[in-house]
Amino acid sequence: MSGLVDALVIVAVAALLIARQFRASRIDAERRWWLLPALLTVVALREPGMLDAHHPTASALLLGAELLVGLATGAGWAWTTRVWSDPDGSVWCRSSKASAAVWAVGIGLRVGLFALGAAVDVHQDSSALLLGLAGTLLVRSGVLAWRAQSLLPAGTSSGAYGGSTIRPAGKEHV
Repeated sequence: MSGLVDALVIVAVAALLIARQFRASRIDAERRWWLLPALLTVVALREPGMLDAHHPTASALLLGAELLVGLATGAGWAWTTRVWSDPDGSVWCRSSKASAAVWAVGIGLRVGLFALGAAVDVHQDSSALLLGLAGTLLVRSGVLAWRAQSLLPAGTSSGAYGGSTIRPAGKEHV
């Protein structure tokens, strides 16, 4: 993929996530919450040139910082998201104003990292940004799945969230 296509994918995914985060959404126990981050990671790792050949150490440090910012943003986003359950047992979530602040800080830090890389003449590919976004989504989804699991009614299956399924008891042997 070209840099322009990567940039459009990043902007589209970020816009979709930011727009959807303020609507209440049901957390579906059968959903594969790790799939989108996995796809973004594959797309990011397929692209050559994630590290600048002329400045490999500085490039690796910037990539590591991008990943840390992504992971921290995902954790902050997940912990500032309101999670609740309805009487019917369904689990819901909606981001708060604090979540918007986490996103703003995360974007600001990413812009700062890009500016730092440009200042020291390190070529930065959009793959690093995709990888950071994948980390953000993975951590956010994982933390929300963990939080949702604690709200599920006893005896219900949590499917993809890793909880236990209650099996019917067998006959007692007397």
